Amino acid sequence: MKKSELNGFRKALENMRSDLTSANGKRETLAICTSPEELDRIQDASNRDWSMCGLERNSNRLREVRDALGRVDNGAFGVCDRCEKDIGLKRLAAVPWTSLCIACQEAADRETTLVMAA
Repeated sequence: MKKSELNGFRKALENMRSDLTSANGKRETLAICTSPEELDRIQDASNRDWSMCGLERNSNRLREVRDALGRVDNGAFGVCDRCEKDIGLKRLAAVPWTSLCIACQEAADRETTLVMAA
């Protein structure tokens, strides 16, 4: 991978890290509100659950982005963790935090599906 491409991925990942870090700081939607109306309490609980899922998703993505930045720093960015082949530039452009090539990602997804079905 060319140095200019690697720098472009680093910049994109740093921007994502910044966005995700600021998004995770917005936790006011998790506040517990009390209401005498049961429907309001149900709606508030649903909104909290939705917000918690979003925070968890953002936290997971932030971890993946930080890991990807670590791979940029140590020279392993763009190399599949499983098969050690180069990850395609199109895949990296679409999912710059990925650590797996498309073939290994598909295999991992199938494994997850089988485990969840069991």
